[in-house]
Amino acid sequence: MTYCVGILVREGLVMLADTRTNAGLDNIATYRKLHLYQTEGERVIAIATAGNLAVSQSVLNVLTEGLENPETGKIDTIHTIPTMFKVAQFVGRAIREVYRIHGKSMEQQAASFDVTMLLAGQVKGGRLRLFMVYSAGNFIEATTDTPYLQIGEHKYGKPILDRAVTADTPISEALKLGLVSMDSTLRSNLGVGMPIDVVVVRRDELKISISHRIDDNDAYFAGLRERWSAALRAAHQAIPDPPYGPI
Repeated sequence: MTYCVGILVREGLVMLADTRTNAGLDNIATYRKLHLYQTEGERVIAIATAGNLAVSQSVLNVLTEGLENPETGKIDTIHTIPTMFKVAQFVGRAIREVYRIHGKSMEQQAASFDVTMLLAGQVKGGRLRLFMVYSAGNFIEATTDTPYLQIGEHKYGKPILDRAVTADTPISEALKLGLVSMDSTLRSNLGVGMPIDVVVVRRDELKISISHRIDDNDAYFAGLRERWSAALRAAHQAIPDPPYGPI
């Protein structure tokens, strides 16, 4: 299982992804699911992946090795596409290409062609954007009304984002809320696990501001987990007892 989240606020972008993959209780491994593509001053792109690991890796390879542009005959890659909207289309095309090659044979082996991707970033001359690309190659975009997107095991980390994140949330707060959302998922689902990869991109800087891996020895994350647990305990204890009769 996987949990990845992207939060797009006015100041910039926060993305987080766990690293656990498993094919059963006794077959657990760690793979990076948050991938970065940067040409400083020209473009910065982040992709988080969920689903079948082999499919995800195949799609990422297509994005870097490229596909032929049917109009120009040239090879397009994620480093050459001119806008983020076209990058989202290109990611969808790469997914469909991998399905064309492997999809039918996977289905014959009763293997699911399962992949979902969070795509975010900015290309010079355009705006910072966040998309979710589905296994059919279609996609949706985050908006000011819904400034975050999740893939994988999203239900445990969603309530805090629903209650607290808006487009005007400061980016430092967005990062904290993303970490709390991740912690809630880690506590409730053993299929999501450490380390956690984090990236922060400030709007219009066209470079990665923060790229950090949180492991079990990360003092800040350990403190955040304890403070959040204590705050929840204090909050529910401060609520008056229900007036429905003696308990």
